[in-house]
Amino acid sequence: MLKRAAITVLAGCLLSVAPASAQPAPDVKAVVKTYADIAQASYADSLARAKLLQAAVNTLIRTPSDQALKAARTAWIAAREPYQQTEVFRFGNPAVDAWEGRVNSWPLDEGLIDYVDEIYAFSDENPLGSANVIAAREVMLAGRAINTAKITRELLADTLQEAGGVETNVATGYHAIEFLLWGQDLNGTRPGAGNRPWTDFSTTACTHKNCDRRAEYLKVATDLLVDDLAAMVRKWGTKGEARAFLTGSDPKAALNAMLTGIGSLAYGELAGERMKLGLMLNDPEEEQDCFSDNTHNAHYYDVIGMRTVYRGEYRRINGTVVKGPSLSALVKARDAALDAEMNRRLDASLAAVKRVKDRAEAGEAYDQMLAAGNKEGNALVQGAIDALADQTRVLERVVAALDVGSVQIMGSDSLDNPAAVAR
Repeated sequence: MLKRAAITVLAGCLLSVAPASAQPAPDVKAVVKTYADIAQASYADSLARAKLLQAAVNTLIRTPSDQALKAARTAWIAAREPYQQTEVFRFGNPAVDAWEGRVNSWPLDEGLIDYVDEIYAFSDENPLGSANVIAAREVMLAGRAINTAKITRELLADTLQEAGGVETNVATGYHAIEFLLWGQDLNGTRPGAGNRPWTDFSTTACTHKNCDRRAEYLKVATDLLVDDLAAMVRKWGTKGEARAFLTGSDPKAALNAMLTGIGSLAYGELAGERMKLGLMLNDPEEEQDCFSDNTHNAHYYDVIGMRTVYRGEYRRINGTVVKGPSLSALVKARDAALDAEMNRRLDASLAAVKRVKDRAEAGEAYDQMLAAGNKEGNALVQGAIDALADQTRVLERVVAALDVGSVQIMGSDSLDNPAAVAR
């Protein structure tokens, strides 16, 4: 999502407070190692699930059927679970932030990729918003003809992704795949997700034309996702640039990156851009996993990721646990009461998004909760926003207590300047 003005948190007043605990602090380098180990394991789990998605997509393409399409959708939802837990590593880590747009950019202009319903509102600001690459053999960009006769990795990742500097030109990643598997969700704030027919991938019973190219696009996008995740696993390896950025830095700078990740994801990104904006506008187009109605899970696992980083303990998809010296232990050694408060706020945030998740799984999707007049649904979403904001206020005290310098926490107009959103 678009970055808003950052909130600068400065170390300061709490440094003069006497520690409330005599527990020895862990070595900061060991805390940083735990963080990097968890990052590598989280991305490895994301890669493993993406490979299962890849296998399901290959089956759908090879032998299209309603059952194969449902299996690919199930694999996509399963793939999101570990990936969402990695989003806490994005902010504060340049290697991740530079890469993240390839795999998780949203929202997207569906008309760039495939056919859309006649009610779809094309944006005057995006000439490629109606390109329909799957149907076209050539598209125009800034007066230049782009050959799209063959759908390749280079075409999607290097030419079309954010083409023309437009962030909604999303040609790769989870959400491009999601759109291809579900199609548009035309239900607004009414029940129902996208409902693309399996015959959109059939060459013998093809619907909506270009079924061979649609299958080709889906395969290329899925293969790209697997390769991109494999690259990120390597970046967190022993000699990887993401790990080296932290281990080669001043330990306080590494802690700063960890705290930036928790704070920016919680406040500006999740509470602001992903939740408050949609609630203010009552707009289902502002939900993250909008085609699949999986947004409740996306938010839930984001908060799981925040807790994981603070507590230094990650449960892998195979049931094993990666853990070690943690931020929590550092804070506890400085101020046990503050650490307990931070843990309570993390638990409160998780409980708040869990209530949203439970309501969605009981039958009312997240986009329905955003509807104007849905007092109970609106209140649940607002409760999660409030919990994340409260968590961030405590994190600011953690920043001060650890004396890590200024931390740039991402803000959001929807939280910090609502009048600007209204305009």
